[in-house]
Amino acid sequence: MQTLRAAVLAALSIFAPISGASAQDVALSSRDGGIELVGTMLGFDGEFYRVETRFGELTVDASGVLCEGVGCPSLTNFVARIRVSGSATIGEVLMPALVEGFALRSGFEAERSAAEGADFRYTLTDPEQGRVVAQFAFQVSSTNEGFADLLADEADVVMALREIRPEERDAAQAAGLGDLDHPNRSRVLALDAIVPVVAPGNPVSSITLAQLAQLVSGQIVNWTALGGPDAPIGLHLADQGSGLSQGIEDRLLRPSGLSLRDGVVRHASNAALAEAVQGDPFGIGLASYSETGHAKPLYLSGSCGFQLRGRRADIKTEDYPLTAPMFLYLPARRLPALAREFLAYTRSAPAQVVIRRAGFVDQAPEEQVLNQQGDRLANAIRMAEGEDGLATLQRMVTTLATKRRLSTTFRFEPGSARLDAQSRSNVLQLARSLEEGAYDGRSLTFVGFSDGQGPASANIDIAADRAEAVRQAVIAAAEAADLAQVDLATDAFGEAMPMACDDTVWGRQVNRRVEVWLQ
Repeated sequence: MQTLRAAVLAALSIFAPISGASAQDVALSSRDGGIELVGTMLGFDGEFYRVETRFGELTVDASGVLCEGVGCPSLTNFVARIRVSGSATIGEVLMPALVEGFALRSGFEAERSAAEGADFRYTLTDPEQGRVVAQFAFQVSSTNEGFADLLADEADVVMALREIRPEERDAAQAAGLGDLDHPNRSRVLALDAIVPVVAPGNPVSSITLAQLAQLVSGQIVNWTALGGPDAPIGLHLADQGSGLSQGIEDRLLRPSGLSLRDGVVRHASNAALAEAVQGDPFGIGLASYSETGHAKPLYLSGSCGFQLRGRRADIKTEDYPLTAPMFLYLPARRLPALAREFLAYTRSAPAQVVIRRAGFVDQAPEEQVLNQQGDRLANAIRMAEGEDGLATLQRMVTTLATKRRLSTTFRFEPGSARLDAQSRSNVLQLARSLEEGAYDGRSLTFVGFSDGQGPASANIDIAADRAEAVRQAVIAAAEAADLAQVDLATDAFGEAMPMACDDTVWGRQVNRRVEVWLQ
């Protein structure tokens, strides 16, 4: 405590005592009365004051100062207040389930009450102390609105169904919220996916990613182009502010320089979208994996014979190319201790059970033996070219036959050596497991794969470099792990086990990956 007080006094000692500032609502004084800091109370997390002063926004340890003024909070009956804003997909089902699960695990009672419009709040009460300990206030709207609320200081946590965009990141940094693109400023809560769906009676059963992009951009407008009836295609999407809808534009259209077609039918919710497509014989919708209703999901296919569908296992490993991580974005400021405990809970094993029961894909690592991956092996055999290709395939099968694949997979941003957002979260998750000793006494091999562009030998070298880069990233993040208890190795097989056709940007992106295999 003395060290903390000394640190506070040292921080305050750079300021001259301020007086005559009665317009401000708090005054923080050192306990000897020699130093005073005057300002407007912005927040209190139970341990630290956040105050706006003439010197800017400052964070001060409450144990080292005395607080006087109308803005001073109670130190004994502190209530943690957390404002959460953004995606309705996350806010309507998943976050309430997690808040209730957290309350149950912590011995609190959780009571939900309605607020204005679709908004609501959870009040957490400690029955032993007989007092309220926290309030979670939810503003349920869209990913866009969540980031806007954060910038307006009307939210502490953003629920997002897409990555933060460059203009939002720059605005947040300019507002003093830190770099929200940093791994510590966001976390993947769960996984969803964009699934193309049609009416149950529609004869079309599959669509290529290239065709899907052409359909969404208006280059394909009739079902005959997809092997269906001679009828115009009606396109159903979620509301324009939806993160899932924006993710379609970011991932399907922008990489090819395309724009969204006119005449799109928008829906206020995922459930409404699925229901509308179910009743539209000539419609197609891009729905959430968690809410496809009774509409018929289409396979994603390719000219080389691949077929992928939005199954839980493929979404979890990101083998399904339209996987959509569900993010929580956090500004670079302290949240109340109870809020930090809640965020830690969202990564726990009990929380992963809650996520599964809510209908989303959880983050709990799972293991799968090689002989359970028949589709992948069949594709690998079909795509192997020449003696070198068959030799690499044979070496891969021999090497991995005694190992088990971990569902944690790492992929990279398009045209970059930087891990994508989901993979950056995976680095932290795997590092935490290593710190907890989850893999002590085992061997983890980071296995690199590539697309099929260029010479096979060069692709193996590129894949090996990526595998080593991921290995080093995990080691750097696992600061508290005893790495002497686990063997961390690398290997690479280049283009030996493709996940999709190489004739599209998306297919090549899916094929460039690093998997983790355990023994």
